[in-house]
Amino acid sequence: MAETVRQPAVAGRFYPSDPSVLRRDVLSYLKNGAKTRALGCVVPHAGYMYSGHVAGAVYAHLQLPRRFVILCPNHTGAGEPLAIMSSGAWETPFGSVRVDTELAEALKAALPYLEEDAQAHRAEHALEVQIPFLQALLDDFEFVPICVGVGQLAVLQALGQAMAQVLATRPGEVMIVASSDMNHYETDSITRVKDQKAIERMLALDPAGLHETIRRERISMCGYGPAVAMLTAAKALGATHAELVKYATSGDISGDREMVVGYAGIVVS
Repeated sequence: MAETVRQPAVAGRFYPSDPSVLRRDVLSYLKNGAKTRALGCVVPHAGYMYSGHVAGAVYAHLQLPRRFVILCPNHTGAGEPLAIMSSGAWETPFGSVRVDTELAEALKAALPYLEEDAQAHRAEHALEVQIPFLQALLDDFEFVPICVGVGQLAVLQALGQAMAQVLATRPGEVMIVASSDMNHYETDSITRVKDQKAIERMLALDPAGLHETIRRERISMCGYGPAVAMLTAAKALGATHAELVKYATSGDISGDREMVVGYAGIVVS
């Protein structure tokens, strides 16, 4: 049976398709900093010209393992509510990265809600744009892709608890990456106020509070589901600290302050 290879969906749009140009751009975002050993992180996923400097600041800040669970929201609406791929590889202009089959199978065993589904991932950009950063920093790694298309707190907490259960038997081996942008398409001033409320809950390691704040304040944080699940897992694994590495809005790049998207880079340890 032929191996599933997930082809890049947004190369040439969200990031350069030419490997040499992509490497130049990614490395320009990866400024050297103190390396933190972390359980998880929140990283934005817009086009690199807008949010690459925030994503790069996070990845440059981390002492990276060789195994990852990468969670993303489902922008396309395709596929299962919690869609996982447990075999094959993902292709980028830098080459292919293998899916961590052993880790994926363990996660599926821990949480029956996880459904094998490549369709949800086929056109989704939010996870794909994370991979070139990791490829630029690591010679070899594997990951488990999970596309989160559900918003119920109980389900997100169940996902987080399942990840914690599996990762507890692999201490220090796996990091959880939650791919998310922050508030969308309001003025810069409104977005910064709304985003600060969500960021405060993440820095407090309060996944239920984040979920409630998103709903109450009507914050259009697309990846709140991945963030809630990551925070739930990190707390169960003993996290005691969260740090805002960098925050920006698209207006910082475009100059348009009337309709922006917010970007937060957060490390949880």
